[in-house]
Amino acid sequence: MALFGFEKDTLLDLTVNVIPLGIILFFIAAFAVFPAFGTDPVFSGMQFALMVSMFLLLAVLTYYAGRAIENAESRQESVEAASAVEEPPGEVTGLDDTGVEDGEATQE
Repeated sequence: MALFGFEKDTLLDLTVNVIPLGIILFFIAAFAVFPAFGTDPVFSGMQFALMVSMFLLLAVLTYYAGRAIENAESRQESVEAASAVEEPPGEVTGLDDTGVEDGEATQE
């Protein structure tokens, strides 16, 4: 199951950013219900502006980090697929048992 277009492994990598997002969201809700610094609109507005902006910035950063991880994994898979060269059966290239390249004649 892909959530937000990310694979399971990528979501596991992004957990390090999702946990702080949850913590920030908890404090936004907690300070909305129980105002710790009074009900002054200026200070409350600044407090919520800081918390919401940090939440949004971390959410955007997490999304782009996930995209970068997905792109890096797909590039790695394409490189591995391109480097997997299959030789025809019966044909051996490279060094033989004596350590001499194929096609080289030994001169003594």
